[in-house]
Amino acid sequence: MDAELFPRPRAEVAPGAVHVPGWLEPGRRRDLLEACREWARPPAGLRTVRTPGGGTMTARQVCLGLHWYPYGYARTVVDGDGAPVKPFPHWLGELGREAVRDTLGPQQAAAYDIALINFYDGDARMGMHRDSDEKSDAPVVSLSLGDTCVFRFGNPETRARPYTDVELRSGDLFVFGGPSRLAYHGVPRVHPATAPPELGLTGRLNITLRVSGL
Repeated sequence: MDAELFPRPRAEVAPGAVHVPGWLEPGRRRDLLEACREWARPPAGLRTVRTPGGGTMTARQVCLGLHWYPYGYARTVVDGDGAPVKPFPHWLGELGREAVRDTLGPQQAAAYDIALINFYDGDARMGMHRDSDEKSDAPVVSLSLGDTCVFRFGNPETRARPYTDVELRSGDLFVFGGPSRLAYHGVPRVHPATAPPELGLTGRLNITLRVSGL
């Protein structure tokens, strides 16, 4: 809910990793959700990601700017319908730069050019991983819409402890760069039916903005 008895403060979870609760205003949340619904339509729409070992990710994904697949980038959906990836909009890059300026300072704001959008239903998870397929060390910007999740943020050396579990709710911002840019992170749990009813979303959307360096 937006009106809370004890408002959640922003927090530096690790050096260079900042959580800002409720950063997206309600109007921006609705606009971003509508954009995600358009991006999810085929061609080059929402897909199930298959891993090299033959498994599948439980969170489904759509990409903008460049198409991510394990473990690289392409200009077409090479592991899906083969269509050209949808363009990365200028306004989304501006949103990413605004997020970095507000958390890590203007000197770290960069020219964002790719987005990975993951959709989680109530049973979806994301294992501990690093965002290491880019050729840039610019901060990663993560925006949440819909259901609340447990976001596990670890360290750059190992998938195991130490890590911190952060509750990400609809509208929250999480930025990680600098010494935390290659930290392992994942989503061990989504709490179903926790999305704000006025948003009109069942499930969770995570919009992750990155600089490809490609």
